[in-house]
Amino acid sequence: MDFRMQFGADVFIDLLGYRKYGHNEGDEPRFTQPKLYKAIAKHKNPREIYAEKLIAEGIIDSDYVKKQEVEYKNRLEENLNVSRKEDTTVVIPFMKDIWKGFKRVDELGMSKPVQTAVDENLLNMVAKTISELPKDKKFLRKIERLVADRNKMYFETQKLDWAMGELLAYGTLLQEGFNVRLSGQDVERGTFSHRHAVIKAEASEEELILLNHINPEKQGKFHVYNSLLSEYGVVGFDYGYAMASPNALTIWEAQFGDFSNGAQIMIDQYISAAEDKWKLQNGIVFLLPHGYEGQGAEHSSARIERYLQLCAKDNMFVANCTTPGNMFHLLRRQMKTNYRKPLIVFTPKSLLRHPKAVSSVEEFTTGGFQKLISDPIVTESTAKKLVFCSGKFYYDLLDARAEKNQMDVAIVRLEQLFPLPETEIKAEFKKYKNVEDLVWAQEEPRNMGVWGYLMLHFPEASIMRPATRRFYGSPAAGSATRFRKRHKAVIDYVYSHKK
Repeated sequence: MDFRMQFGADVFIDLLGYRKYGHNEGDEPRFTQPKLYKAIAKHKNPREIYAEKLIAEGIIDSDYVKKQEVEYKNRLEENLNVSRKEDTTVVIPFMKDIWKGFKRVDELGMSKPVQTAVDENLLNMVAKTISELPKDKKFLRKIERLVADRNKMYFETQKLDWAMGELLAYGTLLQEGFNVRLSGQDVERGTFSHRHAVIKAEASEEELILLNHINPEKQGKFHVYNSLLSEYGVVGFDYGYAMASPNALTIWEAQFGDFSNGAQIMIDQYISAAEDKWKLQNGIVFLLPHGYEGQGAEHSSARIERYLQLCAKDNMFVANCTTPGNMFHLLRRQMKTNYRKPLIVFTPKSLLRHPKAVSSVEEFTTGGFQKLISDPIVTESTAKKLVFCSGKFYYDLLDARAEKNQMDVAIVRLEQLFPLPETEIKAEFKKYKNVEDLVWAQEEPRNMGVWGYLMLHFPEASIMRPATRRFYGSPAAGSATRFRKRHKAVIDYVYSHKK
């Protein structure tokens, strides 16, 4: 680069690489390439060639070369002896200055409550900014209506939808000095057009990010990028970004949950294993749309079972939320701790606009993330059946309960899947001690979803009756007719009287 900048000429390096001794010390490359490696064995190494050239040109002599060899080998021996000393084998965190103040925690530390509620004045300020458009620019009528709806839901009806909960999480974190980076496929507007983090003026196509205008001089920066469809490359970059920026909420969103399979190497080698392998923490967040709504395989399942299979000890968080308020606290928790863990969130599709998937302003200004949500209606004295479920399927079961008029069925939502909130689950068992039927319900096939994970990690699951689709090789039917039939069968089985 120095040569190119000084002389204004390109540089071409003709580099021939070869292995002299094979793949390892026990390998014999002549087994497969006898002629080539016979020639290589006679070929001097680059150090010898370069030394002979410098000696021939009178720049150095042979004594200089010998001295360099001895000094280099001595340095290697000294470093080897130092590395064997116990006090030098302590793991030094990567980028230790940037990570100063962060601690490593186990599952016990991960289970401690975190203060994530915000002052109502702060929430009002964020909500006002993201629900008003500048008067001097013209926007599409649909955009104007969408932003006006935000204003109405916050300041009038107080029924906040999923997008509002998510944007309020980002906005409040920005006001607390954190940066937020969001990348993925169509994330600027959201795959299902719910987020609209970037708004464009109709005539000029000028981009407007309202989140960056809450208190511009005294807030963090919100960065959002529509990324290419190479999940492997994008996730790798974002993982590195989160590594270099522990005080930035770094999020990658898949267009559909199962699209993360393109980044499987990154997930297996880094996201799930890096803290165990190299003692490196990372707070990257995955948003993986998940839910069975009659679409095809890759457009239905985020492969919950894959991530839960990778969970062990204290390596990451996995969640499947049902309310905007809980999602708000979950995202804020990611930044408000003095440690960093990857967070996998199975986000909804149909719930983005579901009339029941709403939260009040009070849910944002009080409380915190709920790992488990009890049934708010059915009491322990009236319940005859206790159903545990997770995510979007809760609302399907809720609608079916009203339709069937079976108000003696209590439905409990498991919002955090890992670490599994065993204490809270057992408390529900104890609370509903008079139930005659205990059920785990999921919309995924029996060999997918959460059921197998529960059987491995929660011995008490053996007393539960699984209500699932049958065993299938494909995550979803790919046929709307088959979907409705299978979905109904699972729900009917939940509400049947079988024990």
